[in-house]
Amino acid sequence: MTTLKSQFLNDAEARGFVHQCTDTEALDALAASKTVTAYIGFDCTAPSLHAGSLVSIMLLRLMQKAGHKPIVLMGGGTTKVGDPSGKDEMRKALTDADIAANMAGIRQVFAKFLTFAPEGEAGGPTDAVMVNNADWLDKLNYIDFLRDVGRHFSINRMLTFDSVKLRLEREQPLTFLEFNYMILQAYDFLELARRTDCVLQMGGSDQWGNIVNGVELARRIDNRALYGLTTPLLTTASGAKMGKTAAGAVWLNEDMLSPYDYWQYWRNAEDADVGKFLRLFTDLPLDEVARLEALEGAELNEAKKVLATETTRLCHGDAAAESAAETARKTFEQRTLGDDLPTIEVAAARLDAGVPVFELFREAGLAASNGEARRLIKGGGGRLNDAKIANETAIVGTGDLRDGVIKLSAGKKRHALVRAV
Repeated sequence: MTTLKSQFLNDAEARGFVHQCTDTEALDALAASKTVTAYIGFDCTAPSLHAGSLVSIMLLRLMQKAGHKPIVLMGGGTTKVGDPSGKDEMRKALTDADIAANMAGIRQVFAKFLTFAPEGEAGGPTDAVMVNNADWLDKLNYIDFLRDVGRHFSINRMLTFDSVKLRLEREQPLTFLEFNYMILQAYDFLELARRTDCVLQMGGSDQWGNIVNGVELARRIDNRALYGLTTPLLTTASGAKMGKTAAGAVWLNEDMLSPYDYWQYWRNAEDADVGKFLRLFTDLPLDEVARLEALEGAELNEAKKVLATETTRLCHGDAAAESAAETARKTFEQRTLGDDLPTIEVAAARLDAGVPVFELFREAGLAASNGEARRLIKGGGGRLNDAKIANETAIVGTGDLRDGVIKLSAGKKRHALVRAV
């Protein structure tokens, strides 16, 4: 392999961020000689991003730390169309109000990972900026766009891209609306190149075709040299999709997932993933990562705690990370109740009358439904105040309160408190 000259690509390779690059040698030379501006796009399909987006966010962070300028492109326009990549069916249509609300929620997370210029001040050469592709896509004249941009796209070639081919092979419908997505994404790259001298688009490996389209479009229309870089498709060691759990998505916004639950997600990483996750999702030096991933047996749990604390520190701040770690220590090591355990409030009168234990498990978020809660308890996975629950129809009352709370446990790692009010 050719020796890389730029700190950015060296760091990205060493930490496992690089899957494909359109022209590694030319991009490396450019990044070694000047400040490079690069972007990643994020569509506004939910009010928060989840852990599956962290590879992209951390890549922007790595780039900025190496002295380059990151652009966060919010897909206010492309969200209305929907990217077919990796989807089996058309994305649910969102209203403009939905998209605006989702964008407001998503914006919050980036200030934790990237350095932006103070509000109202002109940014420096490496300060991150956030832009919205609705600013130009909403103003496009359809006929002019078809003539000036659409003519550069071959339907024959578009049909070979995985995002299209997989849908057609499965005989699942692909609408003309979605078919346009790759053209709009390519145009975004051209527009950002013109507006900000952005020369690099990055994204997940499923975006390779869309990114290459943008590189080629800029060459054909403006004779510009642009570059693309993709990250590997990330799954856990057991093959699960990154950022998903049985309980749902691992959201990055605190109002959708508590810092404690976020900490627990990383603490419960599979043994084989610890080194990979430390390289991708923390700022720890690589020699320290190597030391931690070499630990074995019970000692590897210490590496998982470091992973959990460092990832939570980046996403939620020092205080939340240390508090989550302390709560976990009290809960699992001292068998006392940590301050950050998820807590639900139940009317004292309702507890006096008695409440089926499976209902409390559902209400506390330890099970998605009453049926799931009953199966959990019947299978021996439910505990009440650290004692195994013998019957899934057991009734919980005020006599089960300990220091004003009842502790519920689903397995060994998920806990919640019930407080009488």
